[in-house]
Amino acid sequence: MAGNQKMQLLKSERRMFSSSDDNAVIKQVTATHAPDGREVEVRLILDVVEDVLKRSTPTIVVTTSQATLDAIDEKTQRGELAGMLEALAYTIHRIACEISCKCTGGGDAHATTMVLLNTLGSFSWDAKVVLALAAFAASYGEFWLTVQLHTVNPLAKSVALLKQLPNIFEHTEALKPRFDALNALIKAMLDVTKSIIELKELPEEYISPDTPAMLMAVSHIPTAVYWTIRAVVACSSQIIGLIGMGHEYITSTTEAWELSSLAHKVSNIHGHLRNQLIVCNQHIEEKKHLEAFNLLIRLFETTHIDNFKILKTVIQPKEDLPLVDGVTKKRVSIDILRRKIVILFISDIDVLHEELAVLIQIYNDIQHGKSERNFEVVWLPVVDRSVPWTETKQELFVHLASSMPWYSLHHPSLLEPAVYRYIKEVWHFAKKPLLVVLDGQGKVVCPNALHMMWIWGGLAFPFTSSREDMLWKEETWRLEFLVDDIDPGVQQWIREGRFICLYGGEDLEWIRKFTSVMRKVALEIELPMEMIYVGKGNPKERVRKINTTITGENLSSCWHDLVMIWFFWARLESMWFSKLQLGRTIENDAIMQEVMTMLTFDSSDEGWALISKGSTEMVKAQGKKMVDCLSSFHIWKENVEHEGFIAALAGALEPYHTHEHCTRLILPGTTGKIQENVICAECKRPMEKYILYRCCTD
Repeated sequence: MAGNQKMQLLKSERRMFSSSDDNAVIKQVTATHAPDGREVEVRLILDVVEDVLKRSTPTIVVTTSQATLDAIDEKTQRGELAGMLEALAYTIHRIACEISCKCTGGGDAHATTMVLLNTLGSFSWDAKVVLALAAFAASYGEFWLTVQLHTVNPLAKSVALLKQLPNIFEHTEALKPRFDALNALIKAMLDVTKSIIELKELPEEYISPDTPAMLMAVSHIPTAVYWTIRAVVACSSQIIGLIGMGHEYITSTTEAWELSSLAHKVSNIHGHLRNQLIVCNQHIEEKKHLEAFNLLIRLFETTHIDNFKILKTVIQPKEDLPLVDGVTKKRVSIDILRRKIVILFISDIDVLHEELAVLIQIYNDIQHGKSERNFEVVWLPVVDRSVPWTETKQELFVHLASSMPWYSLHHPSLLEPAVYRYIKEVWHFAKKPLLVVLDGQGKVVCPNALHMMWIWGGLAFPFTSSREDMLWKEETWRLEFLVDDIDPGVQQWIREGRFICLYGGEDLEWIRKFTSVMRKVALEIELPMEMIYVGKGNPKERVRKINTTITGENLSSCWHDLVMIWFFWARLESMWFSKLQLGRTIENDAIMQEVMTMLTFDSSDEGWALISKGSTEMVKAQGKKMVDCLSSFHIWKENVEHEGFIAALAGALEPYHTHEHCTRLILPGTTGKIQENVICAECKRPMEKYILYRCCTD
């Protein structure tokens, strides 16, 4: 909850109390409070009190758990409860006598309440209400014990006769409204008492007494104590009133109305206290969360002898078997990860099928290539906890986890809030999956290995940033690198020395024009030309339809498997982000410039083409420029003989490159970081930054 919201709630609570209670009375109550520092185990006494109250009235269903009864018996046997009650027996008896005396004489309820508060002046606020309830419970229990046993126990019958207790069971219908109201008030009294105790028990290491939320909560306690003890007086008066009274008193409804009114007031007080407890507990949770988050930061900054402490904190500190083995589907502990390279696969539960399929393939390739299994992958599902967890989400999570051959967190709820925050803020998880690599000591050796895995596959093992940097130093911009093993046919064309043309986009009319003019030029000068359509990033049904048209009209080759098209563009995006992750920029990195040009082509609504001879000799251009240039082939045809086709085409394209252009670069939200400065691939000037929300459906 934000700070302003908290303060508004606190102010609202203050107004409610000020309007509902007499401030003068509360001043009197506060004046009686002079605690001497003694500690009372209020919860032990309250357990006994609650058991008495629940068992006394026939109309109250006994819900005391066996565990509570066993705990009471155990503490009684150990002498804890008996010893404490022995020390407090006189106080409880004195309060019971004062209540009986004042109520029998028809005394004023407020005056009686103040007498009790003075008697209890040396106790803490929570002890006051618990001791008052204990005195009431003792008398209330005796009353009902006599009523319940007087028909079967001679002693109880004689006592009932002396006290002239009416046969309550014969007047069940007449007395029902009164006892219903009495039960409601008793429940409200217990609820308020428990809330007062909860406030007293809040840990000071997370919420100090001078915290605004705590100050506000404590300011309500005198009011709550006063009205709870006053309710004790009212309940006692009802029971005493039944002794020696006739039929007229039994059938009276006035008492029931008064009890209901008081129950409503005490219930409202309980509601206010609960609101204050919510605010206080939120403050405590925020402090605990911050403490855990800072601990996580310190852990990752510290050198460890192995990775166990890190993994125990990240994966689940409270579960013995937090993981599920992807092969056996059995629950396992994190011991199986000790001292191994651990790759944390971090994603939400909306993982792309293509991403998961390629990742599983690379994982299996690495596993088969390793004689020793010295690394493991663990899926950490990250879900927004502010959104309800539905059955549909559960089914999706189970389906995803069951399809993964590596380890998975047993349930997304096991991911601690501090870990969730660390993943978001430090590892910059936004939407796209991350592969965070930890070495055998738990040190982060790569903040996201997904990029290098996409680019080099198993060759990038053990997926450290130093390995990534070394691979880039050995790499050059060439067609084999661009296409990789996505299409073995392209690799074969390169070895045969053919001219290869990759082209893309979703403008079918441009595709028809381009393939026609390209084929015409190739035939004219007898170029061994192979053309292949590589679609568009994040291919959808439109690309599938274009593939069908290209094949049907025999325009060129194409990749019918959309996963191949997706992976081609995913690798290009990974090249961009991998370079960024290593601190490279478009100004000082030639490969990054080439990658940006390709991504710029894909960001456009128009077509584009890249033509290569062999591995490294290549030229590329936006679609209209390429078509216009090839259409004027007769103008620069003679240059082909002297310069070669690629060089001649590059020279012919020069006049088409102008400073008056509009270039777009659309990058997916792979990480939480946004590149501030991006240089245009055309004119080398800084590009303007915009925010684009795009739906990828056709």
